[in-house]
Amino acid sequence: MSSRFTYERNEWALILGASSGFGAATAKELASHGMSVFGVHFDRAATMSVADEVRKAVEACGVRALFFNINASDSKKRNETLDVMKRELDETPGSTVRVLLHSLAFGTLRPLASNNSSEMMTQAQLEMTMDVMANTLVYWTQGVVARGLMKRGGRIFAMTSSGGHSVLMNYGAVSAAKAALESYIRQLALELGPMEITANTILAGVTDTPALRKIPGAAKMLGVAKAKNPSLRVGTPEDVAKAIALLAHDDAYFISGNVIRVDGGEDIVEFIGQKSAAQLE
Repeated sequence: MSSRFTYERNEWALILGASSGFGAATAKELASHGMSVFGVHFDRAATMSVADEVRKAVEACGVRALFFNINASDSKKRNETLDVMKRELDETPGSTVRVLLHSLAFGTLRPLASNNSSEMMTQAQLEMTMDVMANTLVYWTQGVVARGLMKRGGRIFAMTSSGGHSVLMNYGAVSAAKAALESYIRQLALELGPMEITANTILAGVTDTPALRKIPGAAKMLGVAKAKNPSLRVGTPEDVAKAIALLAHDDAYFISGNVIRVDGGEDIVEFIGQKSAAQLE
């Protein structure tokens, strides 16, 4: 397979979380291979320019880019957006959503239990985190499949992290959402397999993204990740985007139901050595 393989212009990627991090990098990478992009993002006025830059970068590749600034967990907005997408695809016979990427990172970082009730996770915060970071994958997939927007050869991806199988202070709600996301992907792989649509979870390593920067101690996390990564560096959103572009190719038709590490081997390394650890102090 050529490193410069191309997709058709009437093949679209639906990126949930398209304005930053993994979503933005994947939108640009797929566009560079000829795929048009539906971008869903939720930005205030202060960050709208970032989303606009991503859209312009996609269009600079000579493909279409339709971006929607909405709350992806709002059912009314979701259905309105999906209806717009269907009308767009219906205008060009043969058009399809080839890739659906779930890269939404919006959750509450608080302890699940504490002797100080004021700092504990509330029911509303717990439910919101699970809904945005996991359940939305199901709802958007339902909308895409029910409208016939994704056909044979479709690819569904969801971004997870080591938090899906390990623990971190104040990360309980997000960790639970990541574990649920992985479970949903496995179920979708089963249910959509007969339609020849694959579903996989992408496990990136610790990556410097806007979502990571919201986690207390993010700088130290990056230092530890770099020290233990066999590649001697932390991953980038572009590393993940290139992997997704490969997995979206026709030749990846039998890869489904997996948690695929795209982290340079970071997650398998438990011990970073005394010298490296000392350098982090």
